[in-house]
Amino acid sequence: MHGRSHFPFPVSYLPVMRFLYTLLLYLLLPYALLRLPWRARRQRGYLEHVGERFGYYAQSADGPFIWVHAVSVGETRAAEPLIRALTARHPRHRILLTHMTPTGRETGETLFGENVVRCYLPYDYPGAVARFLRQFQPRAGVLMETEIWPNLIHACRGRDIPLYLVNARLSEKSYSGYRRFPGLARESLAGFTAIAAQGADDAQRLTDLGATSVRVTGNVKFDVTPPPAQLELGREWRRDFGAGRPVLLAASTREGEEALLLDGLARVDVPGLLTVIVPRHPQRFEEVADLLAARGVHYQRRSENATIAAGTQVVLGDSMGEMFAYYAACDVAIIGGSLLPFGGQNLIEACAVGKPVLIGPSTYNFSEAAELAVRAGAAIRVPDAATLAKEATRLLRDADATQRMAQAALAFCAEHRGASEKVLQLLEF
Repeated sequence: MHGRSHFPFPVSYLPVMRFLYTLLLYLLLPYALLRLPWRARRQRGYLEHVGERFGYYAQSADGPFIWVHAVSVGETRAAEPLIRALTARHPRHRILLTHMTPTGRETGETLFGENVVRCYLPYDYPGAVARFLRQFQPRAGVLMETEIWPNLIHACRGRDIPLYLVNARLSEKSYSGYRRFPGLARESLAGFTAIAAQGADDAQRLTDLGATSVRVTGNVKFDVTPPPAQLELGREWRRDFGAGRPVLLAASTREGEEALLLDGLARVDVPGLLTVIVPRHPQRFEEVADLLAARGVHYQRRSENATIAAGTQVVLGDSMGEMFAYYAACDVAIIGGSLLPFGGQNLIEACAVGKPVLIGPSTYNFSEAAELAVRAGAAIRVPDAATLAKEATRLLRDADATQRMAQAALAFCAEHRGASEKVLQLLEF
C-alpha cells in the first residue's frame, strides 16, 4: 500500500508530511487570492467562477458522474477521444469535466458544448476538496497527465472513489522535484487505483517514486482526430493567404521565442514567404502585436478575418481553438516552447495533419513523442533559431523533401494510435 521500502521513512511520517503540505497551502492562501486578479489583468476569465476554486458550486449535481480532470487546453484536447469513448461505454452517466484555467474551460465548451458539465477543480485544501466530492459524488475520477494532489487523492481514497492517472508523464526534472518529498509522493501515488503512463521512462520514474499499479498505454494525443470543419477552415485561409505563397507556421510560441524567430526569419530567403505566429497563451496576443509593430513588420491579425494583403509579412494568430486550421494552412510547422527551455508543446497535432515539423532543443514535456517523430523522419530537431531558419529555407524550397516528411508524419501518427482503447481497458468501475 505504501510503496517500496527503499524510502527510509516510517509510515507515521506520511500523515505528518501531508499535514505540513496542507499547512503550507494555507500559508500560501493570500498569494492564491492575489494571483487570480493578477492573472486577470491579461485574461479576465480568472475573475469568473472564483468560488469553484474553493469548492462552492452553483450548478446542479444531477449525476451519476464520471469525472475527468484536464488542467488546460492541451490536456482537454487530449482527453477528447477518451471522453467520447467513456460517454459511449457509460450512457447512463454524465461527464464532469474540470479544469484549472479559463482557456481549458473554453476549450471544453468548444469541444463538447452542453454534453458535459464543466467547472473548476478546487485548490487542494481539504475542505474545498470535500465540498467538491460531496457536491458531485463522482463514481470514478480520471486525472490527465501529471496531476498529483495529495489531499484530493487522500479524500477520494477515503470515499472509495476509484481514481486513475491517465496519459501520465513525468519528466526527469519533475521526477527530481518529487524525490525531494519521497514520503508524500509515495503516499499520493499509491492512492491511485491505476496509472496509465505514456512511455516506459515515465512508468519507471513513477514506479521509483512509489506508484504501485502502472501500465504503459501510450499517448492518447495520437488518437485525436483533426476536425473536418477546421481542416476546411485551414484550406479557406490558405486561399486567402494568396496563391502560391509559401507559409511557415510558428505554433504555440512562448515568451521570448517570437523575437528569436523574427531574428532567424530575417535570414530566410524564400520569395513571398508568409509567416504565421500563434502565441501559446491568449494574454500574450497584444505583447506579440507590439513586438511586430516595434520591428516594423507588416502584419495582420487573424481576428480581423480579412484577406491577407500581398505586402503582409506575418499573420498574428490571435484566436483560440483553431490550431488544426493553422496547421492545415501551412507548409512547414515550427513547434513553440522548444527554442527556449519551456519543454516544448505538442507536435502530434501537426503530424496528424501531415505537416513537416521543426523543433528546438527543449522538448522534455514531449520527450518520447519528439524522439520518435525525429526517428520516423516526421520532425527535424535544431539547436537554435539560426539553424531553424536554414532548415525552414531548405524545406520551403524543396517540395520533394517536404512531401516525404509529410508522409512520414502521417505514418508516424498512424503507428502510435490506440492508447485510448488501452486506457479504457484499465478503467474498471
